[in-house]
Amino acid sequence: MKVLVVGSGGREHAICSQFSKSPKIDKIYCAPGNGGISQVAEITNISASDFNKLTDFVKKNKIDFTFVGPETPLSSGIVDYFEAEGLKIIGPSRNAARLESSKIYSKEFMRKYDIPTAHYNSFTDINDALKFLESWEENKKVVVKADGLAAGKGVYMCNGRRDAQNAVKQMMNDRVLGDAGTSVIIEENIDGPELSYLIFTDGISYSVMPASQDHKRINDNDQGPNTGGMGAYAPAPLATDELNKKVEDIIRKVINGIKVEKLDYKGVLYVGIIVNDSSPYVLEFNCRFGDPETQAVLPLLNTDLTDVCSAILNRKLSSVRISWKREFSVCVVLASGGYPGNFKKGFEIKGIENINDENTVVFHAGTKLENGKFITSGGRVLGITSTAADVKSAINKVYSSVKLVSFKEMYYRKDIAWRALNGKQN
Repeated sequence: MKVLVVGSGGREHAICSQFSKSPKIDKIYCAPGNGGISQVAEITNISASDFNKLTDFVKKNKIDFTFVGPETPLSSGIVDYFEAEGLKIIGPSRNAARLESSKIYSKEFMRKYDIPTAHYNSFTDINDALKFLESWEENKKVVVKADGLAAGKGVYMCNGRRDAQNAVKQMMNDRVLGDAGTSVIIEENIDGPELSYLIFTDGISYSVMPASQDHKRINDNDQGPNTGGMGAYAPAPLATDELNKKVEDIIRKVINGIKVEKLDYKGVLYVGIIVNDSSPYVLEFNCRFGDPETQAVLPLLNTDLTDVCSAILNRKLSSVRISWKREFSVCVVLASGGYPGNFKKGFEIKGIENINDENTVVFHAGTKLENGKFITSGGRVLGITSTAADVKSAINKVYSSVKLVSFKEMYYRKDIAWRALNGKQN
């Protein structure tokens, strides 16, 4: 079989790496890919948004199915476009992808299907939003969210009324997030630790992956601004059997809603959970693999990913028994200095070749291959993942490998998976 993976980050590298383990895959293509992905797939320099060129490429190369990594092509209707051409593709339709691409649609979906989430109000007019906030307690925490896709930058955690008013003005008046912030949600703040639940689904049945925890803040001890993710680990000890049962009840409601709404959903659904007083609440949905959770979760997969994809495409996911390694996985992101703000690119990455542990893998996120050398080309550059029988061993192993790699102005958190070690969840 031949497969095309659409995307260019660490998530796509992890997906390609998983396909490379399958005896059923003869050829992996990636569009547009990155420097590291070229080690396991053939790179084709086609933009993820150029559906016409992508479908032509699939037809010309007789590719059996396509797997979409990032959210933007999904929300733009890449699945609808491919299927109109008679091509097999893993991912939700444009209509279904609104669960991620519109926070307002997502919240209305949750309300309709009795899915626990924070209380909220939505606004399309800035004056209405500011008037609503006039009644908000001066120092009570509040969350302001952009309705549209904002590359992980659309959530403002505000420490009171004035903070929230400024956030609304930045989004709706100053357009700091472009069209994504023309409509907003203002919701109550729920305190507690967060968990990421990824599921495979064919729109009828589903299979839950090991729960993971992402580290969004740039600095140790969860300080500083939010990023796209500085590391992740799985399975998270917070995801006890008792909590998992409660989350499964939520997931069943989500899948039921997808069926009732007749949403064409074939792929991966990310359910972001926050836990308050042992009760789970849904923060958000992503209609694809999360990043960097994918780099922590997929290395634990025992089952051939090709078999999972075939079952999803044929709406027979319930017929596949998906198994996972009974191990822990820790992923540490190496970022460019200055990220998530301004940062410099073009620095040579040294030392990757010195990592030779069979249970450690280097996923490339923002790299280019120039004259045989890897060069930094993004904010998050690499994700180094190690697996081991216990979380402490996985942490020690991954940080030993991290120390072997260097590039100018390299930055990484020193405390990924610390919650799993000290037992504290806040």
